Amino acid sequence: MQFKDKTGQFDRRAVITALGFAQILAWGTSFYFPAVFATAIVADTGWSLAWVVSGTSIGLLVAGLISPQVGRIIDRHGGRPVLLASSLFYAAGLAGAGFAPNLPLFLLAWMLIGIGMGTGLYDAVFAALGRLYGSEARGPITNLTLFGGFASTICWPLSAFMIDHVGWRIACLIYAGLHLAIALPLQMLVIRRTPARVTPATEYVDRPAEPARIENETLIFTLLAVVLSISAGIGSIVIVNFMIFLQARGVDYAVAVSLGTLFGPAQVGARVVERLFGNRYHPIWTMIASCSLMAIGLMLLLGYFPILLLIILLYGAGYGISWIGRGTLPLALFGPLRFPRLMGKLAFPSLIVQAAAPSAGAWLIVASGANVTIGMLTVLALVNVVLIGVLWTTCRARISTDA
Repeated sequence: MQFKDKTGQFDRRAVITALGFAQILAWGTSFYFPAVFATAIVADTGWSLAWVVSGTSIGLLVAGLISPQVGRIIDRHGGRPVLLASSLFYAAGLAGAGFAPNLPLFLLAWMLIGIGMGTGLYDAVFAALGRLYGSEARGPITNLTLFGGFASTICWPLSAFMIDHVGWRIACLIYAGLHLAIALPLQMLVIRRTPARVTPATEYVDRPAEPARIENETLIFTLLAVVLSISAGIGSIVIVNFMIFLQARGVDYAVAVSLGTLFGPAQVGARVVERLFGNRYHPIWTMIASCSLMAIGLMLLLGYFPILLLIILLYGAGYGISWIGRGTLPLALFGPLRFPRLMGKLAFPSLIVQAAAPSAGAWLIVASGANVTIGMLTVLALVNVVLIGVLWTTCRARISTDA
């Protein structure tokens, strides 16, 4: 592989590979953290499981609150300062969690991890790639999600191994060290400084002309934000309660765990298909397929469809490509110039919903049962199919022109 092109910039494959390793570490030490760590933390400290798991919700909430500002920083200065800051905040937060003598300080550490999430997970990196590659960012965004799909596959067994051998606190410190020793230098190496887009002295001289607002832009943006938020909320509830849903269908726990291992490969497989054929169609079809597959999977689960493997493959595929549509559809609809700022604004409601969804799902399961919860998720998924259809109808003329 040629690591640099003729201009001296790193080859895209090298950039995505480096960012991909950082994404695996970022997702594995934040969104997927409680799946393995929570039980060990509760057993060691006596803290409530609900409070330990709520650390992730706190992190997502912080990430959502800062996302608009993160988008503005990337738009003005490029992705380098934001991505480097993410590694530092991850390291500080994980070290804080590892040293935390009590629950309040543990949750405070998750606020630092949340800043790392807001500056280092997909939304921020998608914006950075849009700033770096402009309208050609679709391929890099898709390729990056292939790496992210392996976060649970790699980090869950690694976390379990470290917890068994050195305990959860040392495992947190090791992960903090990996952020500093691997993610930070990799991102520092491949993400070069980019010229500031706006400075106080040149705001009206050097800044590229703002593109004209597209027709029905407010409606399109609102529909897109709602669709992405509903998809993210459904995804968060299903991931956290996946084993409960399978057991509600009469599946033995050991079998449910085995079936659960297929969720990651289903996501990655769908992303590979998108990578191979995605350039042949508009990204809105990716999002239409995502919403439809998630709805079909939940409908089959609600209807006691006997082939659970098919349910997991369909739903997992839809959820997997939703993250691609989350990055590529705003880029296609609004153009590369405003993409970083708009990505930050779109991330705000989505991350807030993701933060609240696990707790809301747990409450609903306790209050009404797993079957009612699956039914409500199915209704939401069908509503999302209708909304993405409305979005397609609203911007159909623009999509036809782009195609």
